[in-house]
Amino acid sequence: MADIIQLLPDHVANQIAAGEVVQRPASVVKELMENAIDASASQIRLIVKDAGKTLIQIVDNGIGMSTTDARLSLERHATSKIRSADDLFNIQTKGFRGEALASIAAIAHLEMKTRRDDDEVGTELIVEGSKVLSQEATVCPKGTSVSVKNLFYNVPARRNFLKSDQVELRHIIDEFHRVALAHPNIEFCLHHNESELFNLPVSKVRQRIVNIFGGKTNEKLVPVKESTELVKIDGFVGKPQFSKKTRGEQFFFVNNRFIRSPYLNHAVNAGFEGLLKEGYHASYFIFLEVDPHSIDVNIHPTKTEIKFEDEHSIYAILRSSVRHSLGQFSISPVLDFERDASLETPYSFKDKQAYPPKIEVDRTYNPFQSKDESSGRQSFQKTVPAQWESLYVGLKSENGPGNESEEAGMSFESDAGTGSMFDEKDTKLELRTFQIQNKFIVKAIKSGLLVINQNRAHQRVLYEAYLERITINEGVRQELLFPKVIQFNSNEITILEEMIPQLIQAGFGLEVINGDELHITGLPVEMNEDQVDPVLQQLIRDSEDQVPGRNFSLSDLVAKSLASALAIKSGKKLSLDEQEYLVDKLFSCKEPNVSPFNTCTFITVSVDDLEKKFN
Repeated sequence: MADIIQLLPDHVANQIAAGEVVQRPASVVKELMENAIDASASQIRLIVKDAGKTLIQIVDNGIGMSTTDARLSLERHATSKIRSADDLFNIQTKGFRGEALASIAAIAHLEMKTRRDDDEVGTELIVEGSKVLSQEATVCPKGTSVSVKNLFYNVPARRNFLKSDQVELRHIIDEFHRVALAHPNIEFCLHHNESELFNLPVSKVRQRIVNIFGGKTNEKLVPVKESTELVKIDGFVGKPQFSKKTRGEQFFFVNNRFIRSPYLNHAVNAGFEGLLKEGYHASYFIFLEVDPHSIDVNIHPTKTEIKFEDEHSIYAILRSSVRHSLGQFSISPVLDFERDASLETPYSFKDKQAYPPKIEVDRTYNPFQSKDESSGRQSFQKTVPAQWESLYVGLKSENGPGNESEEAGMSFESDAGTGSMFDEKDTKLELRTFQIQNKFIVKAIKSGLLVINQNRAHQRVLYEAYLERITINEGVRQELLFPKVIQFNSNEITILEEMIPQLIQAGFGLEVINGDELHITGLPVEMNEDQVDPVLQQLIRDSEDQVPGRNFSLSDLVAKSLASALAIKSGKKLSLDEQEYLVDKLFSCKEPNVSPFNTCTFITVSVDDLEKKFN
């Protein structure tokens, strides 16, 4: 029998490795930017076309590579950071596995230009599918430029799994944010389709956060700082009043490497205990510095998870640091039993001088003294009016004899008689619908009972109404007397800008001002002004979580998000007319039996089912 085990060809092995290293265009951005940082670059420029599907280019001014190094960098397991196995436990660089460039070159067209500072000319390499097509000398500036074109051109199945350009661009921006936040001492620039999205100069950490997430972010930040033998903590947390339902602005960095850690995230939330509303999450930018020997960064293919040697102690220190910072800057409430609020001076009286009160008293006043003609003072002696009995004349019973008011032609308004609330002649009570636990609407039908989920039913009603407005008829708008201004970060503004035509059709009046502010001048008729912020946040969150096939179009996504955010919630008590209106509107929909998210809106309970319950 012939042998069945054989070595894989290099190009096949590289494609298998690429499946771990490169999941989407954002993975290429991460690997190439980390290589540029390891090359001691002070300026990094990222150029993207079609959300990375057509082009991803990283240009840096780092130390560059020689001709030999440039060629070796495309081989598997080739790295300049590791010399022995012991180095794996003292890693202080970004890329160290030596598979990034080889994996990227296996599934794309790659062009590399690099030159060292002391070399007169550089090196240009052109690679397609792990095959080096050319290598020659070229004139180029100091540093390295890597262009990745036509990603997944030879793996069509992987390319078909990529999401829309909007989603893929957001993942690229997320990776860009993570690298840029960890290295404020490096200048970063991001271009997409010939337009500049970010231009981040060298700055401090706080200024870098403000440059990325908007000018008003500065007032939301509370510094966190702690230094122990085990870990050094530095960074910022957001004030509780600026918390959101999304987790977008939550960043952990360990030795300047972005990580995900649900355990440490729980520590930060524990520090905010009692300060956040249910379902809301605070933002944070936490930088941890630990001994490289006490962590293992090689436990995950994307290197976004880290194993700590003493994770429980770091949890306790982080939780205490967050809690201490919130208390130190008077964010969390403080009980001061020696403080008397009644003695505090209002701000409006802070600089005013106190004047003694002036009281004038008539020292000759005597309440028991009778009128004195010489002095002209009036006594307050009580007098009894004469013929007091005449005040009660005419107050006898109307039906009684001797009613003097009738004789005088006077009539008195009497209270209207109130009949019984169950009087069949005046009131006809008919039970049409009723609520159960303020969640379900029950209505009697010929075959039994109809039980309707009020939240899902209202979602269906609103969804079809908004979808019709967006696609056919523009919605009715109520203009605001004063425009409402809402602050968003650049990523959220990018999402909303693509939805502005659909939102205007739905009944909104809005425009983007200054790049990070949304001015809202009008709202749909069924929306209140205080609902705008949560509705738009829900819209952004749904857009970030969209999956191919789940939403047919952007119009469908906007209609679903608005219906989900504005629908009547479970637990809201409805009047009898509101219940009837909702039932009538539901059964006038095209698909009343399912919500916009394909969940059941109502069930029927037949009379036979009810009779079986009593057997």
